[in-house]
Amino acid sequence: MAEITLTFPDGAKRAVPKGASGIEVAKSIAPSLAKRTVAMVLDGVLMDAADPIEHDAAIKFVARTDPEALELIRHDCAHVLAEAVQDLWPGTQVTIGPVIENGFFYDFAKAEPFHPDDLPRIEKRMREIIAKSAPFAKEVWGRDKAKAFFEEKGEHFKVELVDAIPAGEDVKIYKQGEWLDLCRGPHMTSTGQIGNAFKLQRFSGSYWRGDAQGPQLQRIYGTAWASDKDLAAHLHMLEEAEKRDHRKLGREMDLYHFQEEGPGTVFWHAKGWTLFQALVSYMRRRLAGDYDEVNAPQVLDKSLWETSGHWGWYQDNMFAVKSASAFENPRDEARDQRVFALKPMNCPGHVQLFKFGLKSYRDLPVRLAEFGCVHRYEASGALHGLMRVRAFTQDDAHVFCTEDQLEAECLKINDLMMSVYKDFGFQEVTVKLATRPEKRVGTDAMWDHAENILRKVLAKMAAEDSRIKTGINEGEGTFYGPKFEYTLRDAIGREWQCGTTQVDFNLPARFGIFFVDADGEKKQPVMVHRAICGSLERFLGILIESTGGHLPLWLAPVQAVVATIVSDADQYANEAVKALRKAGLRVETDLRNEKINYKVREHSLAKVPVLLVVGKREAEERKVSVRRLGSDKSTVMSLDEAIAALKEEATPPDLKRD
Repeated sequence: MAEITLTFPDGAKRAVPKGASGIEVAKSIAPSLAKRTVAMVLDGVLMDAADPIEHDAAIKFVARTDPEALELIRHDCAHVLAEAVQDLWPGTQVTIGPVIENGFFYDFAKAEPFHPDDLPRIEKRMREIIAKSAPFAKEVWGRDKAKAFFEEKGEHFKVELVDAIPAGEDVKIYKQGEWLDLCRGPHMTSTGQIGNAFKLQRFSGSYWRGDAQGPQLQRIYGTAWASDKDLAAHLHMLEEAEKRDHRKLGREMDLYHFQEEGPGTVFWHAKGWTLFQALVSYMRRRLAGDYDEVNAPQVLDKSLWETSGHWGWYQDNMFAVKSASAFENPRDEARDQRVFALKPMNCPGHVQLFKFGLKSYRDLPVRLAEFGCVHRYEASGALHGLMRVRAFTQDDAHVFCTEDQLEAECLKINDLMMSVYKDFGFQEVTVKLATRPEKRVGTDAMWDHAENILRKVLAKMAAEDSRIKTGINEGEGTFYGPKFEYTLRDAIGREWQCGTTQVDFNLPARFGIFFVDADGEKKQPVMVHRAICGSLERFLGILIESTGGHLPLWLAPVQAVVATIVSDADQYANEAVKALRKAGLRVETDLRNEKINYKVREHSLAKVPVLLVVGKREAEERKVSVRRLGSDKSTVMSLDEAIAALKEEATPPDLKRD
């Protein structure tokens, strides 16, 4: 019998019969290994443990507790969900049920709507199915057989899915006991491997294949984990996330609102705008001396966006505009009929600023920064508070440099980013290199060159800063170049992608920009796109949620409130506020004829960091009772002491370093 050679993670090699399954190989090594194996990774590809191995390969056996198994647990759980629903409501059609971040969902075509009380019923049935521990068995069917089977069952969506499978590809069917589903796989060895660390979370509406013109379906979301401990931690995180929802806190803190007349655009209230400007001021100080702040037009002719490539590659996300008179009189040649675009990005404008006037190699690097408002179309269903909007401000910058300067510039940008994130309390940062997407501009040689430089820079960044974790996002680069993506971990463990550094050899070529080199020849600069916060609106949303609204004193829109216990203290309260404001603090008074406990509750809800309570005694002794947000204790000190302490605490971290 022909043999093949398998290489294990520790480098050991083993000869096995060609065509032996993964589980057979595991049994030949140790029955205990086979017992705990739920799948295998063959040459880097996750596969069924029962699949035959036909060639020499690197192999890893996957146990249920291994990281690779978590996706399988969720995938298998989705299949069990579908079986449970069809058991409880015969005639329901199942459509698709993919794994998503932290869980899974399944879409159903069901005549009657689900009811919230149905979730416990479905969960109970799922646990019964799992307890039977039916083996997952893969079969490969002919296309005609698969279509005939699902047509007979009335599963019209499955018939459509079979038709969509490319010719020449296998039609895979996975059975779990008597129930089966069309699926690419892989799966674990049995439903019993799923365990009970799962929970169904909610229903929502959906459309077949995401098409709003298609049949409407009902979606059930769930989460699944390897252990009860992991499930409990995740559910706790969700509870915390709900408490920290920036939309809820935004109302309580009186920061901003949205309304239908401006979908996806923020109406900043006075306190919210103060917070926004505090962030901008901080970023301006961090850029001073290294960057020139500029401002490019908000509306530019379509021809510029055609040259940049955005009109062809990004048009679905852009807003096009004409003058109002052109809409009213489209045939009037005397009126300007040109099509313009609201800028979705600042980069083409910065290219024009670089292009204005002759540049020498001595001028490079040129670093241009802009707090530019951009507009991008987002589907109305995707809009989500500050996190997903149609108009937002970028802390955008573009560096024009020589190729010899590129590595140093990327490292300099990284140092700035890491320092900024630390100032905002983000200690854990992951930097991933996003490589060329399928749809892109530029030659493969240009992409090879750019990606090779960034891989080298990524290795240096990780070597120089132990806080940085690294990774690769294959195919996730922008259409004009590869990029670094900076992902921050917040206070409750969620990850947010914020900053980017993108190397671009394409826009300079498309616009024909150049500098005069030392030899007198014209050379094309490299363009580096850089954003640290990304969208300032979104970054503030992340900050609000990470801190639960307990913003550091230097950022808080209202840093303190002086609240009176009795009206006899009103004059002293006003004097205290005047002194605090003179020291540069953002302070308000609360002289209302309300009980102090009521005032404390109200200002705590608004997340005011410090409450300075004054009564008759405090007024006589020129003292204040200092109460911190989240604490039921207070400290009495002189007004001068309180002002000095608060002034020190309210100093932004960058100014403290200076």
